Amino acid sequence: MTKLSNAEIVVIGGGAIGCGVAYALAKAGKRDILLIERAPDVGQATTAQGAGLCGQVRDSAERIKLAMHSVSVFRELQKSSVKPDWNEVGSLRIALSKKRAAEFQNLKLAADEAGLEASLIDPGEAKRRWPLMQFDEAKAIIWCPSDGWMTPRSVAKSYAHACGEMGVRIATSTMVEDIVRKNGRVAGIRTNQGSVECQFVINAAGAHAYHVAKLAGLELPIVPVRHEYYITVPMENLAPNLPCFRIPEMTLYGRVRDGGLLLGGWEPAAMNLDPRTYSLNGDPEPVQTDWPILNSFEESFSRLFPTAKNSEKGFIGKGWPTFTPDGRFIIGESARVKGFVMAGGCNAHGISGSGGIGKLLVESMLEPRPSAYVKSLSPDRFTESSWSWDDARRQAAHVYETYYGV
Repeated sequence: MTKLSNAEIVVIGGGAIGCGVAYALAKAGKRDILLIERAPDVGQATTAQGAGLCGQVRDSAERIKLAMHSVSVFRELQKSSVKPDWNEVGSLRIALSKKRAAEFQNLKLAADEAGLEASLIDPGEAKRRWPLMQFDEAKAIIWCPSDGWMTPRSVAKSYAHACGEMGVRIATSTMVEDIVRKNGRVAGIRTNQGSVECQFVINAAGAHAYHVAKLAGLELPIVPVRHEYYITVPMENLAPNLPCFRIPEMTLYGRVRDGGLLLGGWEPAAMNLDPRTYSLNGDPEPVQTDWPILNSFEESFSRLFPTAKNSEKGFIGKGWPTFTPDGRFIIGESARVKGFVMAGGCNAHGISGSGGIGKLLVESMLEPRPSAYVKSLSPDRFTESSWSWDDARRQAAHVYETYYGV
């Protein structure tokens, strides 16, 4: 384990976001960085629960460019000796209604504006790319060749390796106990392994980001919302290079994983947690497998992929990704506690968006005049306004439930 020492910047959290933020800062020239993770290794908590898809088609050019930056980061990391297991297999987004097809026209315009290669293709071409899927119901299909998937824990490990090569120190099995403040700004942290003086603390603690913010005296509505997916046992003719897919009307996404089908979806009545019900030293309650929900995913998808019906499930992925009431990240320095910087509330974009989120955080910290978009992500929008936990949880769950909303 790395011995603790003083640093200019301390990053709390060794998931994809924490490691990605440290990587982005190091690439920007900040090398006096200490990353702290309470688990024995990076990428073991929320990151390990992820499905690992990365899609770039979004509803605005700004968000598309962020996703494109993440892909460029994964491509760069894939050249290193410790790879994120980035597989650029492309993706199909399938519309089953005229209303959704009209939305796809707008998505295509946003992609064109951002410079993302994406095209509207016919069912015949889609069938050539995914031979076992039925596209008879499709009203429109978007093909994006540079989308893909990665192995979530491999992403964190790849970031960590690259960080180490740039001089970033990583201390695992280290629990943050307090944030030291002097004269209204961060002065250091206390951990179970000793104290560290620093100028900046970056909160990338995932499902514990609420608790770390509380150590700095801030109350932020970072709400864990349940998410589940399953992976079948290997199925015949599911090649590893088949594209990822998204079916918004069914609120489903999927890809091939280890020869089987990975299928996940966004629940219509999302279960969420109040982060005040568990402690910084504890964990959210374990997610109990919800078979009716998982079986509903299978039932819906079998319309397009009959082989999915009654398929044997070899693995259930489940966890508590965090959501915010307005569906936007919480990124940037607090006006109330100078030197305390947020990188949380990632709304299920933590792994796939880690490259872009790192870029946003670097802009928020190092640019003298951050963009209006970056400013809009500030934690101040919650600390300088009134809100209630009941409303925050309801709104965060609604963001989850309408993830594929038109």
